[in-house]
Amino acid sequence: MPDDTPPFDLLTHITPSGAGRFAVQFPDGWHQGRGLFGGVVTAVLVRALEASAPDRPLRSLTAELCGPTQPGPAELQVETLRVGNAVSTVAVRLVQAGQVQAHAVGVLGQDRGTVADRTLLAAPEPSDWRSLEPLDLKPPMSPDFAQHLEFRCLTMPFTGGRPEVSGWVRPRRPGRARDAAYLAGCIDAYWPAEFTCLEAPRPVATIAFTFQPLGNFVGLDPDAPLYFRSMVAASRGGYDVELRELWGHDGRLLALNQQTICIIK
Repeated sequence: MPDDTPPFDLLTHITPSGAGRFAVQFPDGWHQGRGLFGGVVTAVLVRALEASAPDRPLRSLTAELCGPTQPGPAELQVETLRVGNAVSTVAVRLVQAGQVQAHAVGVLGQDRGTVADRTLLAAPEPSDWRSLEPLDLKPPMSPDFAQHLEFRCLTMPFTGGRPEVSGWVRPRRPGRARDAAYLAGCIDAYWPAEFTCLEAPRPVATIAFTFQPLGNFVGLDPDAPLYFRSMVAASRGGYDVELRELWGHDGRLLALNQQTICIIK
């Protein structure tokens, strides 16, 4: 991996450029097919949404990656749709070379404390992440972006079995921030769970992305990877609905993600 690769928090840094406008500069080396890794794109969308309502944490993001974002400059155009007493609804578009390449709507809301915190999903009980050797993923055997991430896998692709994936993940150069944008990047990093069932890679594309950051990093080792788990909930007509989770090493649920993935051919 090149030594000049920017840390993830700098890679996804945005700069105000006017009323409701932010500028971002995407580096090379993070491709996933024809465009940039979707985790970088969604992380940048998260940062723009949070900047629009800094006192209200992101509760949910719904995004579509309309086209292949490329290395180079892009503009983020933010529109506040509604501001309530405790909840803001904000839209953001990522525009590059005059084209909308991604857009999202975020819901940001203050803590309410009206019900007790709870997690009904069964927490995973994986082996210690230190007992697993990280994969050495480099182009052309894997997408460009994978070289910048550390994967310690419990489930490998193209091995048969159920359409599920599990393992640990973290950026090799994360930077300091451990926030919603960091979680958005990590939760999109693994290959589609459908790949476990297949014998070889096939072209796929995420056409819809829904993301909920749920936990904070207080008390977590910031240098530890996050535990990832996913499964295909249903497949119809060449489209998978995949459910993804991120957990801390202490068993706390950090984020949920649902993706609609098109199996192109």
